Amino acid sequence: MARLADYFVLVGYELDKRGSRDGQGQILQRFPEKDWEDNPFPQGIELFCQPSGWQLFTERNPPTFFVAVLTDISSERHYCACFTFWEAVESAQSHSRNGEEEEEASASHVQPAQLFAPKSLVLVSRLDHTEVFRNSLGLIYTIYVDGLSASLENVIGNLLTCTIPITGGAQRTISLGAGDRQVIQTPINDSLPVSSCSVALLFRQLGITNVLCLFCAALTEHKILFLSSSYQRLTDACRALLALMFPLKYSFTYVPILPAQLLEVLSTPTPFIIGVSSIFHSETQELLDVVIADLDGGTVTIPECIHISLLPEPLLHQTREALSMILDPELEVADLAFPPSTVSAPSLKMQDKEIRAVFLRLFAQLLQGYRWCLHIIRIHPEPVIRFHKAAFLGQRGLVEDDFLTKVLEGMAFAGFVTERGAPYRAIDLFDELVAYEVKRMRAEEGSKQKILQHIKELAEQLYKNENPYPAVTMHKVQKPTEGCYLRLHQRPFPRLDEGTVQWIIDQATAKLQTAPPAVKAEKKCMVPSGPPIAAIMERNGSALANSARRLEVVRNCISYVFENKMLEAKKLLPAVLRAMKGRAARHCLTQELNLHVQQNRAVLDHQQFDFIVRMMNCCLQDCTAMDEHGIAAALLPLVTAFCRKLSPGITQFAYSCVQEHVVWTNIQFWEAMFYCDVQNHIRALYLESNGENHVDEEGKEGPQEEKSALEIASEQRRLWPTMSREKQQELIQKEESTVFSQAIHYANRMSYLLLPLDTSKNRLLRSSGLGDVESVSNSFVTNSIAGSVAESYDTESGFEDAESSDVANYVVRFINRFVDKVCTESGVTNEHLKGLHIMIPDIVQMHIETLDAVHRESKRLPPIQKPKLLRPSLLVGEECVMEGLRVYLMPDGREEAAGGNIGGPPLLPAEGAIFLTTYRIVFKGTPSDPLVGEQVVIRSFPIASLTKEKKISTTVQTDQFIQEGLQLRSCTFQLLRIAFDVEVASESAEVFRKHLHKLRYPQHVRGTFAFTVGQSPKQAMQPKAKEKNPSLRTLSKNLVKNAKKTIGRQYVTRKKYTPPAWEHRSSQHFQEDDEDEISDKMTMSHLVERACCRDYQRMGLGTLSNSLTRSKNEPFRISTVNRMYAICRSYPGLLIVPQSIQDNTIQRISRCYRQNRFPVVCWRNSRTKAVLLRSGGLHGKGVVGLFKSQNTPAAGPSQTDSTSLEQEKYLQAVINSMPHYADASGRNTLSGFTSAHMSSADSSDKRQPKLGSLMKQVMGGKDDGPGTISRGGKWGSIRASGRMSNYVLNMEIGSRLAGKDLLSAQHNGAPSEASFLRQHRASLYIIGDKSQLKGAKPDPLQHWEVVPIEVFDVRQVKASFKKLIKACVPGSPSTDPSLTYLRTLEESEWLSQIHKILQISVLVVELLDTGSSVLVSLEDGWDITTQVVSLVQLLSDPYYRTMEGFRLLVEKEWLSFGHRFSHRGAQTLAAQSSGFAPVFLQFLDCVHQIHLQFPMEFEFTQYYLKFLSYHYVSNRFRTFLLDSDYERIELGLLYEEKGERKSQQVYKSIWDYIDRLNKKTPVFFNYMYAPEDGEVLRPYSNISNLKVWDYYTQEVLSEGPSYDWELVQGQPEQVEEVDRQDSSAPQTKRKIIWPCYDNRSRVEPDAISKLLEELHNLEAELGQVPECWKDVWDKVKASQRTETRQEVSRMASSSLLMSSSLLPHRRSLGVYLQESGVGSTLNLSLDSDTSSTSTPSSGKQGGRKSTSNLYSQFQMSESENRSYEGTLYKKGAFMKPWKPRWFVLDKTKHQLRYYDNRNDTECKGVIDLAEVESITPGTPTMGAPKTVEEKAFFDLKTTKRVYNFCAQDVQLAQQWIDRIQSCLSDA
Repeated sequence: MARLADYFVLVGYELDKRGSRDGQGQILQRFPEKDWEDNPFPQGIELFCQPSGWQLFTERNPPTFFVAVLTDISSERHYCACFTFWEAVESAQSHSRNGEEEEEASASHVQPAQLFAPKSLVLVSRLDHTEVFRNSLGLIYTIYVDGLSASLENVIGNLLTCTIPITGGAQRTISLGAGDRQVIQTPINDSLPVSSCSVALLFRQLGITNVLCLFCAALTEHKILFLSSSYQRLTDACRALLALMFPLKYSFTYVPILPAQLLEVLSTPTPFIIGVSSIFHSETQELLDVVIADLDGGTVTIPECIHISLLPEPLLHQTREALSMILDPELEVADLAFPPSTVSAPSLKMQDKEIRAVFLRLFAQLLQGYRWCLHIIRIHPEPVIRFHKAAFLGQRGLVEDDFLTKVLEGMAFAGFVTERGAPYRAIDLFDELVAYEVKRMRAEEGSKQKILQHIKELAEQLYKNENPYPAVTMHKVQKPTEGCYLRLHQRPFPRLDEGTVQWIIDQATAKLQTAPPAVKAEKKCMVPSGPPIAAIMERNGSALANSARRLEVVRNCISYVFENKMLEAKKLLPAVLRAMKGRAARHCLTQELNLHVQQNRAVLDHQQFDFIVRMMNCCLQDCTAMDEHGIAAALLPLVTAFCRKLSPGITQFAYSCVQEHVVWTNIQFWEAMFYCDVQNHIRALYLESNGENHVDEEGKEGPQEEKSALEIASEQRRLWPTMSREKQQELIQKEESTVFSQAIHYANRMSYLLLPLDTSKNRLLRSSGLGDVESVSNSFVTNSIAGSVAESYDTESGFEDAESSDVANYVVRFINRFVDKVCTESGVTNEHLKGLHIMIPDIVQMHIETLDAVHRESKRLPPIQKPKLLRPSLLVGEECVMEGLRVYLMPDGREEAAGGNIGGPPLLPAEGAIFLTTYRIVFKGTPSDPLVGEQVVIRSFPIASLTKEKKISTTVQTDQFIQEGLQLRSCTFQLLRIAFDVEVASESAEVFRKHLHKLRYPQHVRGTFAFTVGQSPKQAMQPKAKEKNPSLRTLSKNLVKNAKKTIGRQYVTRKKYTPPAWEHRSSQHFQEDDEDEISDKMTMSHLVERACCRDYQRMGLGTLSNSLTRSKNEPFRISTVNRMYAICRSYPGLLIVPQSIQDNTIQRISRCYRQNRFPVVCWRNSRTKAVLLRSGGLHGKGVVGLFKSQNTPAAGPSQTDSTSLEQEKYLQAVINSMPHYADASGRNTLSGFTSAHMSSADSSDKRQPKLGSLMKQVMGGKDDGPGTISRGGKWGSIRASGRMSNYVLNMEIGSRLAGKDLLSAQHNGAPSEASFLRQHRASLYIIGDKSQLKGAKPDPLQHWEVVPIEVFDVRQVKASFKKLIKACVPGSPSTDPSLTYLRTLEESEWLSQIHKILQISVLVVELLDTGSSVLVSLEDGWDITTQVVSLVQLLSDPYYRTMEGFRLLVEKEWLSFGHRFSHRGAQTLAAQSSGFAPVFLQFLDCVHQIHLQFPMEFEFTQYYLKFLSYHYVSNRFRTFLLDSDYERIELGLLYEEKGERKSQQVYKSIWDYIDRLNKKTPVFFNYMYAPEDGEVLRPYSNISNLKVWDYYTQEVLSEGPSYDWELVQGQPEQVEEVDRQDSSAPQTKRKIIWPCYDNRSRVEPDAISKLLEELHNLEAELGQVPECWKDVWDKVKASQRTETRQEVSRMASSSLLMSSSLLPHRRSLGVYLQESGVGSTLNLSLDSDTSSTSTPSSGKQGGRKSTSNLYSQFQMSESENRSYEGTLYKKGAFMKPWKPRWFVLDKTKHQLRYYDNRNDTECKGVIDLAEVESITPGTPTMGAPKTVEEKAFFDLKTTKRVYNFCAQDVQLAQQWIDRIQSCLSDA
């Protein structure tokens, strides 16, 4: 029983404070005056009576009633029912009298007053019976206002002493002693909230969506504020929201009506549900984090900063649907044609319950199966229960769901677990629903009728709970008369007599004490658990079906591992690791492994251990830190079970290899695991004790179902009160020690998984959870203990262990934190807890010691199962600097190798090793994918080509560990992404990087491979085991040694020079003077031998006779002015200058040009005699001097002036040198050069736009088509108005260049004779940089014309190249779809630069071809200038398109004229900062573009260009080192030292190497070479015509780059001898080739071999006798076997086909044959006069047998002079059959001989032609070949007999007849 009301209070307006601003209320009287013991009087009631503040009013208001809710400190709710009415306030003077007088006065006449003050009657109760309170207070008011006879004191006393039952559905009638009667019904079950109709009202006010929003906000702990002008509505709304939350209880601030004085509560940081009168609407505006529901307006406002997680789908949708069915039943039938006449709407109360039923169902669905995730960790003395949140979310598949996660983390749910987790208690509607109805709800999903039916059933139960009895007895409560409050003469409320009231109360209490205590019979029982979650979630079954196959694979693989069938296991492993993505497979793995543990198979050998660990790691890698699927939990016992013996007494467990996962650092995971284990042990504890008692019974009953922990707990709770005290104590102690022993066990387990194997590494700091330990650890229960232990532990450990103790401290703290938390929660005694804290550091320390031993031993293990390191083959003289470091080659952005866009098994990642040699970085290994495991993968590039190195960290698929690695980029378009293996110490990786850097950027060019080759540096470092530090001593020794060597060599080279090596002259020996200068005589003789000089002589550009006298009639001479490199260091020693210019003039002119690079001639057109000149750009003053405008007054002969005069003189001399320069006026009218020739030249170039438009394109204007005049554009602005003279110079230059008739042109009275215009063309065009030529106004009297163009500078080339490399060889697959290959290629602008270079070059070719000379004068004259000049020569002169010519071109234009190879290639430390600029590569790319467009014009192949591209950066040869001839001579490079021709293998010059290679094999020779004489090439240069060079994108993984020929051919030649015998047999081993793996050109046969093979096949098909070529072929093959393999003398090899001494016509007779795809050659020279020679084969290619000898020529002896031969069928003598015979018609001997077959050397018979009488067509006779036509037979009649012949067809027969006839007629 409980009191209906605890206190009655009378609260009034405090008149004393009337003067102050805010009125205040005061308690006038309260009953009882003493507080009840069990229920103290709540504070602050006066605030709640007038929530919007106490005020006086000018008129009487009707009485009001509302219920406020106060919450006391123990979170008990007190309901304050406030009944307020208004009383008149008298004027101040009457107020001064005392009370008694006042009462007397009140009886007399009362004057109406002006002001009214509120007065409240308040009932305070712990029960919420709103209606009863309203009636009772109403009764008191009625008695007072209507002056009824009843005594107020009596009524109030009765009210305070009335007791009613709390629950149980009792009905109680009460009377307060004023002739009234009320019936109170109590709810059947007090755990269900009572809502009357508040929920339905809330939905009416706000609507479905808004209420759902508020509901979710409340559950996810947001702040909620209700606004309304009605207080009662506020209370109802708050009550409704709480009712909806059932079975969760709201545990935060809950104030349905908040008084004005307490408004600041709204800014509290904690969640709340508060109601506020809408008067204060404005005050709530600035609340930024509060959801505001306006009940009167029906809106819910959610601030921007708040995100409310809504219910998970499909629940949200289902709930909305159900609610709309209830609240709006008409909706269903709204569209019907014949709607039912009435849709019965339920009463508001019923609707209220239906809504609540929907939410009850919702919670049952949300929390279904929750009891299966409860862990009971103590049963006695009180149950302690924990909820396993992660498992619940995981099993429900809602891990990602925001809403449920927040709800489970919330306070309400924590309360729910405490309250409802108990296994033995009374149960209510919700428990039944969640246990028994879940299946039904599942089944009914989707059927609206059934859902509605269920809702109605639940609503009935809820309604019944609130109103257990139909109202039989009626209430009878007096109400005041209508409008009584308006009475004028109203007495104030009387003062009550405290004594009377108190007396009534005392009596009642005394009576209660004597009455027997009413015991509420609680029906406790075991709470049903309902179906487990797995059973509920069955409908996801489909997902499981298709994974059955995967699980099978997992099981098979594991059983293979344990049966030691490692090869089988290895094949399945990748599939298993892939399957681990699925949850089922992970569970399967843990179950399978568990079975094996149970069968005592936990001790594994090394390989098994490795497999199991890899699977575990893969399994764990997808686990989140929560471990919601319990994978880590299932693996935890396994990782401490599987182990391997490392050495006697030392065992390594699996846990030391699976520590890298976040889950181990998550303290919640450990708690859940701990509780789960504790529950199992406690369950076991009780099962055992039961087992002892019931052994005999169980035997009879048969197998019982396993009892769950909750069932056991519930049973124990039931028995608890019946146990004796001792028994209770014993159970408590048993449970406590169980928990304690588990805590010790877990301290051990945690130290296993948290302490890294190598404790010296502080790995813990990386993992997430432990980083925060520091900050949280101050919340230890026994912090001081832990702290002191840790400190003492630290001091003991001393200095050596300082690092490891760091890790140890962390782990100790982490475990302490864990132990504190779980032990306090599960009630472990304090002594035990202290003991644990002392134990933990010892546990950790012990574990560290065992780990040290394990770590030491595991280091000694041979690495498991890792493939043997394959050593790369090295070049002669190349040596390993660093032995292989084991690495993984990871796939980069190129998809081919990873099996991307072309499919096939992935070749990468591959495992192998990275080697650093003096020349290259080489990776060699095998793919990790077992399907291609037997292939070898090689990626390498020269160290010198390294452009970028950056550290990366990457995950190796096999192990899931993040490895440190490197990404190395090379300008040979290669990228190595390597991840170091676990066994590689990070020190070794660092040493590797340092060495790499040292080799990449040597101090001096002398340090590059081309110089150091052959001098062996000692190995820098063997790969070390991880623990040793690399000793620096050996390193420094090496450095010193190398330095000494280098210094020594520098000294030597200064002393000796020998003449050039390539001509093999007898070497003279000069002694150099002591100065650094180069002696004159010696230099001269060398210079004459240089490439330039040979080329000048070839073109007839001046000669250099021995006396150095000039032949005057030559326009140019070879000047020796620069032989000491004094004028220009970057020019060659001999230069071609105009004959008339003196050497000293040259010296002066050179100062005007950048880098002193003055204009020199580099080529002359043999037809037009126009010359091509090159120079650096002009210095500023030079520009002004050269183009001084007429109207500037000359300022006297200054220095500048004289120089520019000389400059003009120089240019004029160049112009004068051209033969057609002859005109009286000095104008160039091209008189010596017929216009006819010009027009023919114009019409001949079909391929190009006309010159003028070309010029415009180059200069950046638009091309207006040939011959149109367009003024303006970029031309106009350059040519200034100063040009307007009486010449026709103001014409558009483009059109003038085009030489078109411009008859209409009549500007400024200019003459329009077409002839004049047509001839006018400048004799010398200067192509210069636009930016330099600003402000230059050319002089109309000069004969040169400036073409200003915009070019890109080296910076742009560098940037473009970087982007190009990234596009062609991306570092990682691009995630951004917009960055496709073509897009990045376009953004690199590489092709547009090539377009620009080609465009300028074609323009220059046009100008030269039409007879004008051109001076290219761009930048410093060594980048773009060189590109343009060399391309122009290549396009104009066929000689440069031969191998010899191209070599000469490169030597002359690039090497001699000082392109800065070292600087642009960043070859030394000094040049490192400038970065890599591939100017030469750009030139080669241009040549490649031209080659593509004119494949028949080049003697060399594309491969030749790739070869140069690779080796100009590789530093393998000395050819492309240093920046100029001067530097090369200074180093003694140009002329090799005397004794230096060491082994023949080590070539210093790339050209020698190419020559030699070319003699062995035709890789560089272009079969399609068939040049047209004197052809000038004009390639298209539009970007659409350009192709991306495949050099940038192709790679061959099987052998690495193929440009180091010896490496590709690999094996030494002796091996080949063995394989030789069967090389004649056809080899048809089929081979699958991958685009990125094999070298296609080597696997596919080349054209000639293919044709021969085809021919052979066709002949075989037709059954013909093989043709004659077969003879030659077979002969050669036969001779090749017997041939001796020796290098022939140099003399003999001169007959080689490609040697340059052969005349061109002779060369074209040669045929290069490549035998089927082996790249080997057969060189047939069909000349009969050369002796037979042979050179050794070029070695094995592609690892197959090759027949690559040069064969002796097949020669006939004089007697075998065959003029016609072939197969004929001949009829034998009488009765003999027809036989095919080989017939030879010999003119010289005049006979027809025949042989058995073509190879036969013995003649079978001879027919003398002298004896032949006639040849007649014959007829087929018996036995003749069937297939042959009749006309193919002919007879030969001699004097002796008639021969019958038959040819293969009619034509052949006719040919034979004709040949024999002609022989006869000759005779």
